[in-house]
Amino acid sequence: MTGVVRSASVAGFLLAVASAASFATSGIFASALMSAGWSAGAATTARIGFSALVLLVPTLLMLRGRWALVRAAWRPVLLFGLLGVIGCQLAFFLAVQFIPPSLALLIEFMGPVLLMLWYWARTRIAPSWLTLLGAAIAVAGLAAVSGVVAGAALHPLGVLFALIAAAGNATYYALGASTHHGIPPLPFVGLGLLLATIVLVVVGGTGLLPIAFTGAPAVLAGAELPVVLVVSGMVFVSTVAAYVLGVAASRRLGATMASFTGYAEPLFGILWTILLLAILPTSLQWLGAALIIAGVVTVKIGELLQARRRAASNSAARTVD
Repeated sequence: MTGVVRSASVAGFLLAVASAASFATSGIFASALMSAGWSAGAATTARIGFSALVLLVPTLLMLRGRWALVRAAWRPVLLFGLLGVIGCQLAFFLAVQFIPPSLALLIEFMGPVLLMLWYWARTRIAPSWLTLLGAAIAVAGLAAVSGVVAGAALHPLGVLFALIAAAGNATYYALGASTHHGIPPLPFVGLGLLLATIVLVVVGGTGLLPIAFTGAPAVLAGAELPVVLVVSGMVFVSTVAAYVLGVAASRRLGATMASFTGYAEPLFGILWTILLLAILPTSLQWLGAALIIAGVVTVKIGELLQARRRAASNSAARTVD
């Protein structure tokens, strides 16, 4: 039994890392589109809408004869679509219009910390000191990687949108880890993306969310590429693969560990920046990368030790009974 649990944990970790690597490409694709004249609303709507279309057929096939599960799970599906998808993606794109992307990224990636604090408040079970230490180390590493410096301008709207993105980030992992509704990862993501698309189209149609796009080529890695190719990369890699892999990882690792493994995203952001844009990170960013890795490892060790203590305590209680 222990071997099965360990295998599931390893598989979950690999899935989480692959998800982070996929998510990390979104900024590069979105920046290329917005530089070509696309608005944040248009980039988000295209990303979520086309991804929903890609997953529509497999979602319908996998849910055939199981729609009772969907009716029973309408609340988590609704929250996943509104917060885990729209809240995460659109709020971040809106935040970077008011504050530096590095600061928006730092605030958004407070999501795992918010999630840990929420579990603490809900269960009344405090995280181990090692888990808290790991969280602090990872956040410090993220601050170094993102390049945040003291005295950065804090626009209230930018901070507000970034906090909404952080809440969406936490919701994504919390709902992605839930299995009680019985909906597999792929159709769960497909339903969330479809719901998010409907909301974005309706809001965009009212004019509250500016939608502007062009057919002009987008510049990526120094080359002009057809906009269709850039959108396809954002859909298949940054969204479909990223979300499905992330939900599958959360169900194997649990929300807290999966969310902290998500800190690998800015590390992959550095890697893609080197490979695609030929921009080398600073020494401070290398230090931040090392701190993120150390923080995630520390969180994992803290969770393992706490799980062992809990198992030993339960075993002792059964022995006494």
